[in-house]
Amino acid sequence: MNLNILRPDVQELITSFQGDSSRLAFSGSPFPSITVQELLVQINGREKAKVKLPTWFNSKGIYFPRKLNLEQTSSEITANYKASLVSGRSIADLTGGFGIDTAAFSETFDQVTHFEQNDELSKIAAHNFAALKKSNIECITGDSLLKIKSESYDVIYVDPARRHDRKGKVFQLADCAPSIPTHLDYLLDRCKSLIIKTSPMLDISLGISELKHVHEIHVIAVSNEVKELIWLIRKESVNSIKMVTRNFVKNEVQEFDFQMNESATPFYGLPKQFLYEPNAAILKSGAFQLISQSKGVEKLHLHSHLYTSSSLQDFPGRRFEILEVIPYSKNEMKTKIAKTKANVTVRNFPENVLQLRKKWKISEGGTTYLFFTTNKNDERIVLVCTKVE
Repeated sequence: MNLNILRPDVQELITSFQGDSSRLAFSGSPFPSITVQELLVQINGREKAKVKLPTWFNSKGIYFPRKLNLEQTSSEITANYKASLVSGRSIADLTGGFGIDTAAFSETFDQVTHFEQNDELSKIAAHNFAALKKSNIECITGDSLLKIKSESYDVIYVDPARRHDRKGKVFQLADCAPSIPTHLDYLLDRCKSLIIKTSPMLDISLGISELKHVHEIHVIAVSNEVKELIWLIRKESVNSIKMVTRNFVKNEVQEFDFQMNESATPFYGLPKQFLYEPNAAILKSGAFQLISQSKGVEKLHLHSHLYTSSSLQDFPGRRFEILEVIPYSKNEMKTKIAKTKANVTVRNFPENVLQLRKKWKISEGGTTYLFFTTNKNDERIVLVCTKVE
């Protein structure tokens, strides 16, 4: 950590820099005590934080870490959501990193402990907490599993590293570091509640099989992209796991919750006036039958995961008005679809988006949406739609 970066004249250059940062790489650093590479880390890091970490972007004296550390951190939206789930006297963040989650927890706990094995990253986090006036956070460098041996917390939070020395990027919990299945009982002996953040790529059924005492699973999406799976674990036994889905989009939060042992019989129907596409969090949760029964909409096909109704319904996802239903045949496509401009989506269809665009010369964009799918009669169809805001 080069403290010269925090000088007012250096901070002025970093915060006011605009344009292509590569030109700075060629011109070199104007500061003898700071390399151009160090300047680029700060400039690019701040730019990365503009959308992902607005508080850090808008605060003075923030020191940004390397690109990889910034990419691996939670967004401010997801960090604040996790902090809303728990509160109490003490929480330990065992894999603190840049400290975004730790900072969020500092708003709902009296005392927060940030553990980080990397000495430089630990110092960067401590500096930023001070800059953000987070006075209830203690930063400890070293192996968190060893350092909590004689400690007890209300909550322990861990975001295991998903890179393995030999296997590269991994998704199974047993391959992450630390291995949560290996240390689960050890962690639960030192807290009342354990929160685990995992990759959105982790198979939910596999995660359940690797863990014990799962009370809740939160599927968190931002702008319809699943970012995190959050697992809430307690020692007490539970009869059914609660599944929580959240999609943060613009100024709206789309919510849909259910118990995993709930059974549902979906309604099936042919396309009517309106079409619904569940958001990414719901699709990840697997609530394909429940959403039909809960929202009173009909499913087009067992495997299509598109829904329809005669009247417009409130729905956690995208909503469309169906203008036309076209059978997927050569003549119909040539007459009504070929050489048009539209947004293309595929659900339960044998060809992908790129193949369809190329085959029928469909350009990208516009206000028309084409859904290539299969209906309940196993007929391939194209739904011509406009979006309902």
